[in-house]
Amino acid sequence: MTGSTAVESEYQPNRPAMEYPSQVPPEELDRLTDDLIAALKTVFDPEIPVDIYELGLIYRIDIDDSRFVNIDMTLTAPGCPVAGEMPQWVENAVNAVHGVSGVKVSMTFDPPWDQSRMSEEARVALDMW
Repeated sequence: MTGSTAVESEYQPNRPAMEYPSQVPPEELDRLTDDLIAALKTVFDPEIPVDIYELGLIYRIDIDDSRFVNIDMTLTAPGCPVAGEMPQWVENAVNAVHGVSGVKVSMTFDPPWDQSRMSEEARVALDMW
């Protein structure tokens, strides 16, 4: 996407790839990132008492120069009963973040989700060690 750049960071298998714009001031970028993560943490899989961010369902977040956000996400299983609804929940949550000009949520199952993508917080909540 034009105007966005990837930031290299230590690989964390349960965290999404974050791609950032080159022209957004660092303070605004930090705020946007924190606010996007907070918004994503308000969306829950109704069958699992953990938010989609901590479950590792968010694969990529890209913020372009116009502050439009593209998100690649997955589900715990392709046959998830809320597969048709969850992307809209994510879109609604992200659109509520101050400064976001719009959002597009894309579903992917490549790679398929597995439990290794969950954060330690999710593992504690689900008692999965």
